[in-house]
Amino acid sequence: MVKEEKGISPLFLIIIMTPHIVKKFKEKQLLQQLKSRDREAFIKVYDEYVKDIYRFVYFKVGREEEAQDLTSMIFLKAWNYIQSNSLSDSKTLRALVYKIARTSVIDHYRESGNKLEVSLDDEEHPVEIIDEKQNPAEDLDKSADLALVRRQLPLLKEEYREIIVLRFVDDLTLEEIADVTGKSRGNVRVILHRALAALKELVEKEMGNK
Repeated sequence: MVKEEKGISPLFLIIIMTPHIVKKFKEKQLLQQLKSRDREAFIKVYDEYVKDIYRFVYFKVGREEEAQDLTSMIFLKAWNYIQSNSLSDSKTLRALVYKIARTSVIDHYRESGNKLEVSLDDEEHPVEIIDEKQNPAEDLDKSADLALVRRQLPLLKEEYREIIVLRFVDDLTLEEIADVTGKSRGNVRVILHRALAALKELVEKEMGNK
């Protein structure tokens, strides 16, 4: 039974929680189908996440062909991983795919000996902030446009950039980011706060120079 909070009816809580519950249920169903080697389920997962994962990888590597190859490899790894693991260490299917993507990019650069690159201003793959409820532009300054925010992102250290992109570009929850990065939810919240503060400082400095 849902406990009634101050002035909030249990029915209201159930209504606002329903989309999240439905999403979790659908993900659980997909996972079970994937464990049964259901190729149709894998196609659904691919179609659902391929654009987001490609964007995440492209942001890291900055080269289209390389990003395409890595994205294909990531989904193959995801399929193989799901077949051979209990998945108890990943809270959501999306978090699992992002975790594999993140690890794959790190391994790729470790093997190649190159440095992680940042690509934010590519006209063919623009980065858009998609979280309307809480976006860094509002936290930074109402007068700061998103183009200015994007120009300053590459100046942040990798840890800050990654957290901001996962939260505001890829629209992952704090729990999913914690799962992807291997950090606690509290640690993710602290890093995100520091990242936005650092970004705000850069934006204000740039605006002051105009």
